[in-house]
This record gives sequence, structure tokens and C-alpha cells, in this order.
Amino acid sequence: MTSNTIWFLVAFAAYLLMMVTIGAFYMKRNKDADDYFLGGRGLGGWVAALSAQASDMSGWLLMGLPGSVYALGTGQAWIAVGLFIGTVLNWYIISARLRRYTIRANNSVTFPEYLENRFHDKKKVLLLVSSIVIVVFFLVYTASALAAGGKLFASVFGVDYTLALTIGAAVILAYTFMGGFMAVCTTDFIQGTLMLVALLVVPLLAYFIMGPENMTASLAASNVPGGVDGYLNLFSNGESAYGPIEIISQLAWGLGYCGMPHILTRFMAIKSEKELKKSRVIATVWVAISLGMAVIIGVVGRAYLFPTVLGEGAVSTENVFIEMITQLFTKDLSLAFIGGIFLCGILAAIMSTADSQLLITASSASKDIYQGVINPKADSKRVLAISRVTVIVVAILAYLIALDPNSSIMGLVSNAWAGLGSAFGPTIVLSLFWKRANMPGAVAGIISGGLTVIIWDYIPLVGGQTLGAATGLYSLVVGFAISLALILIVSLCTKEPDAEIIREFEDVAAGRVQG
Repeated sequence: MTSNTIWFLVAFAAYLLMMVTIGAFYMKRNKDADDYFLGGRGLGGWVAALSAQASDMSGWLLMGLPGSVYALGTGQAWIAVGLFIGTVLNWYIISARLRRYTIRANNSVTFPEYLENRFHDKKKVLLLVSSIVIVVFFLVYTASALAAGGKLFASVFGVDYTLALTIGAAVILAYTFMGGFMAVCTTDFIQGTLMLVALLVVPLLAYFIMGPENMTASLAASNVPGGVDGYLNLFSNGESAYGPIEIISQLAWGLGYCGMPHILTRFMAIKSEKELKKSRVIATVWVAISLGMAVIIGVVGRAYLFPTVLGEGAVSTENVFIEMITQLFTKDLSLAFIGGIFLCGILAAIMSTADSQLLITASSASKDIYQGVINPKADSKRVLAISRVTVIVVAILAYLIALDPNSSIMGLVSNAWAGLGSAFGPTIVLSLFWKRANMPGAVAGIISGGLTVIIWDYIPLVGGQTLGAATGLYSLVVGFAISLALILIVSLCTKEPDAEIIREFEDVAAGRVQG
């Protein structure tokens, strides 16, 4: 093991120890399941904003997106544009209304519980259906984060991928198991800050060390697809021009935001609307800088790392940020620890998403399915115990999915994002802004949205290809549209909501909600 690797290891160990310590600290403060899952609605503006965005972006921000730009060019930035638009709309349109409605709807603690209370679903159909969808798609989503962690450890320390995956999964499991929601949000705040610093410093440092005057020549020499002009053209996709379907598919990523339980629970947990207004500004600035710099990493990395061209050998293009940090901070031993801290920025992106996904999946399985359907008489302490067991089970299942070292981080995230966004996005929007929406419509929307994505992405129906592969259209576009249409049609064809549901809706719309 080299001296540089030892310093990297020291930085990682210090960082991971800090995360576990935070988990242990909050473990003593979790008196019941409500504390474990929502932190008593006590999030401040800064923590809520950075926690929401850090849990949103995952290893995709520092590995998936830069890797796509590195390989194919700036045309891959359409996803970033869509995500930025989705983030802004989510914070400025959805957040305040959802927070009010979850309070008015019997102080709902979890996402499925909100849907149950919003539509007065006494048969608990919504609770069960939404919980199952969350468990299925979050397993895939959590697996993507664990896979990113495994690739990071394997690349930096040269260890076997399976061992690397095991180490990363164990640490994430430890502090999520112990500390619950507040531990997750506090660690996410630290991780979001570290991610931002790494995103700002590394590409700028590489750019000026390489020399701006050498940028174009290095890109050309690395044989970028489509030549330098095509590579830097927002409307080029590798060596071909972007078509409308491709642009629509990438922009459509923004639709997913209004259906992401791990982001929406942050809105539910903010302690006041005053703090929420602060969070909006912080989150918008953070995501604009982060997405922009992630795209720049792909381009600058292509030039800076030349004559090495990632993807032609054993090293994946998704490792571009890791390779940049390694080259920048291993030339001088005194800089190795700083390099290790920046590598922790990638680990932060991975952990901040995996912990949130573990917690949301556990809440759906224990509080919503176990307490809500199987054993309604279970007390809060028993639910808390079941929740912690569920965190372990979910982590193990996600670990098994992530065992394939060739799994694409981008592909796993894409499928999970589409499934959750299609199933829940239209339901959330209409539950907040359309008083005629009813329980049968919500059930139809959730089931149709989730099933559409599974059929579109996984079942070969056209000459041995899936519909997604055959058309090039992102499944989120189709799933969202079908879900939205079915909610409207089924709601209008079935019984109107009763007077109490309408009264609750009007209270929220008029701002007549305390807390």
C-alpha cells in the first residue's frame, strides 16, 4: 500500500467514524417510531435544504452524470436541465402545500400514511399499494447507491469489488439503523456541504493546472465523439444529433421529483413555513451549482486525464471524478489527505441517498404495512424495533442486487426514478391541487404508473427488445402520462369525495392549518 493510499484511507476512516458517531448520538433521542421516521418535524432550513438535495442526487451526481458527459459530450446535460427545473417546481409549488396537508391529514408521518389520510382510505388499500411500490423501486434505487460505493472503494484502494461493496453497505447500515431520520438528515447536511466543495474545487483546479489554452487540443486528441464542436454542442449525442424524443426523455427526469418519497418527507419534516422559504433558496442555489459543475467535470476530465481515455480499458467512464482527484492529489504526499477528503465527497453523495432510501423503505414496511395493515394494535416501540430489523433486511437485499460489478449506476437510478415518479408524481400533484381526486383514482394512478415502467423497461415486446429500447422514449414520460390520465378518468367516473375530505382540502388551500 502506497503512502498516498494510506492517507486516503485515513481520510475515509475519519469520515466514516464521524457518520457512525452521529448515528449513535441520535439513537438515544429516538423515543418512538415518529422520532425515528420524521424527527418530530424539527428540521431547520439549512439542514432541510441540503439534506433533501444530497439525498436526491446520490452517486449519480459525481459518477453517473460526469461519466455520461465524459463519454458522449455536453448533450447529456439535458438531464441536468430537467432536474433543475423539477427541483425548483418541487420546492416552490409542492413543498409548502404538502407540509400543510400532512399536518391537516391527521398529522401523517410517512408518505403512504399521508395518502391514506388524504383520501380517507379506511380499507387501507392505498397504504398497502403505495408501500409495496416504495419497497420494490427503492430496493433498486438503494442498490444503485451501494454499487457506486463499491466502485469507489474498489477504484481508490484497489480492493475486490465485493469487499468494497460490503464495507460501504455496513457503514451506511450502521448509522441509519441507530439514528433514524435526524441522523440521516444531519449526516446529509454534512455530506451535501462536502459534495459542493468537491464539485467546485476539483474541476477548477484541474482546468487551471492543465491550462485553458490546452483544453481544445486535448479534447481533440482524445478523439471525442463528433469532434470537439459536436462534443461541446448541447444538441449532439455522441456522433449523432439529438432528436426530439431524446431531449424530451432527458428533460422528463424533472417530472420525477414530485413523486420521490425520500425528498417529499423533508418537506413534511420542516419545522415552519418560515424555514421552508429559506430552504427553497438554499436548495435552488445548491442544485444549480452542483449540476453545472458535474457537467463541467465530464468535459474538463476528458481533457485533463488525456492521454488516458477511460472506458477503453478496465476503468469505467463513471470513474472520471475519482481519477481526477487521484491525479491531482497524489503528486505531493502533503496533499494526499486533502485528496482523501475530496474522495469522501463522492462517498458522501452515495451515502446521503442510500441512507434515506433505507429509512423510507423501512418506514413503509414497518409502520405502513406492519402496523397499518398486519398489526394495527402494535405500539410505537414495537414498530421502532421492527423498523430497525427492516433496515437490515432491505440493506441485505439491495446488497445482493448490487453484487454485479458491471451494473450501471445510471441505469439502476434511471429505472427506479421512473418507477417512483410515474407511480407517485401525478397522485401527489392532484391530491394537493384537485379537490375532485378520490381514492379509486389514486389507486389506479399508482398501480398504472408503476406497472407501465416495469413493462416499458423490463419486458421485451418488440422483436426481443423492450419498448424503451425500441422507441428511445424514457419510461417516466409514458408512465407519468398514463398515471395522470387514469387518476382523472377514474376519479370522474366514481363517487365524489365526501364533505369532510373537501373541507380538509379547502383548509389547506386557504392556509387554515396550524403547526
